[in-house]
Amino acid sequence: MASKVLKESTRLAGLAVSKNPHHSLTVLYEKLLKTLDKMPENAVYRQQTKQLVEDRFKLVKSIQDPQELEKKINCGQIEEVIKQAEYELILSRKMLEWKPWEPLISQAPKDQWKWPMA
Repeated sequence: MASKVLKESTRLAGLAVSKNPHHSLTVLYEKLLKTLDKMPENAVYRQQTKQLVEDRFKLVKSIQDPQELEKKINCGQIEEVIKQAEYELILSRKMLEWKPWEPLISQAPKDQWKWPMA
């Protein structure tokens, strides 16, 4: 008996159909959560990203149909969601390196964030 093909194409150049989206997302979300847990609990990036990842991870665990999962997450095709998770994992590792939660090395210039500039 041949396995059921979910779809033939994503219709997005360079983005192949995922053969096992649940596995891919599970691995990525587990890695993301481990990376986020290395950040201080009061880091806003950790708080916001962890909430999003946990919400999506619950959906991955509870919804077996990839098309239904795609609809519930509501952020494009499941392959796009996988790509987003890959990019977020890269960013989270960079954030660990950059440590944006630490104090500035020196005082920021006065009116640094003033807009429009005079």
